[in-house]
Amino acid sequence: MSALVRLGGGHPPALVMFDLDGTLLDSAPDLAAAVDAMLERLGRAPAGLDKVRLWIGNGARVLVRRALADDMQHDAVDEAAADQALALFMALYGGSHALTRVYPGVLDSLALLRTLGVRLAVITNKPERFVAPLLADMGLGDFDWIVGGDTLPQQKPDPAGLLWVMQQAGVAAGQALFIGDSRNDIRAARAAGVRCVALSYGYNHGEPIASEQPDLVVDDLRELFI
Repeated sequence: MSALVRLGGGHPPALVMFDLDGTLLDSAPDLAAAVDAMLERLGRAPAGLDKVRLWIGNGARVLVRRALADDMQHDAVDEAAADQALALFMALYGGSHALTRVYPGVLDSLALLRTLGVRLAVITNKPERFVAPLLADMGLGDFDWIVGGDTLPQQKPDPAGLLWVMQQAGVAAGQALFIGDSRNDIRAARAAGVRCVALSYGYNHGEPIASEQPDLVVDDLRELFI
């Protein structure tokens, strides 16, 4: 019995929901390029890829605030400065995805899920305007639902996105699976009552994702079919 079938309670889940950045795509290089270009235009020193990898996961506004603070903690950042920087970042990041890559095993796994008739969703804290173009550019195919960080009033770790998709799909929590890479993903899945799989390679603020105790940790999505 494959891991996917075990997680589905003896059959494949009816619905699989995915995080995007750090789960399906290594988008950190493009995000870092946009952050550094933003900082340069604001007369600040660049942050660099290593820092930006740690800051990803809570949406564009928090990423920008962390860049302005040069730290995970950003409470002291001025709101007007954050607004100005966010507008600049959004314009810069929307220009290119040339440095973003699909993680190994993702395309094969999505194809297998579609062959099994599993319905698919992306639930990300990335602004919605970027998600569909990015999925298309990366050749990831069509998803039944897309929820961005500004689609609903709440974003992960709030479970609202997962609950909304399950309601739209008419799927109970026991028939669904969420796959992500960060504590926000695991906590959102837990709050929604959904089984969760974590990828070991993602952006969990520098902490091992196993510490969040997901139902399964894998190094490659293809392990779900073994």
